[in-house]
Amino acid sequence: MSNVKLPTPVPVQLFARCVNAEHRPADYIGDWPAAGRVYPVRVLPHVRTGEPQVHVLGFHAERPYGAFAPHRFEQVAELWLN
Repeated sequence: MSNVKLPTPVPVQLFARCVNAEHRPADYIGDWPAAGRVYPVRVLPHVRTGEPQVHVLGFHAERPYGAFAPHRFEQVAELWLN
């Protein structure tokens, strides 16, 4: 058994395809994903609820938005960074 410990968080870049771009909130100001496109993402837990949220890297949105529900995306690739 190896004594090598992986860093936290693990150095990976996730890519996900948007599968649901419907129901954009009326007061949403910012970038919105297009269905079928692949985006670099980070999945982080919501601060209060702990539910996973998808953050699209490079997107900007005014508060309180900035993350998307996981049902809007499907993971297509995981790239390990060296």
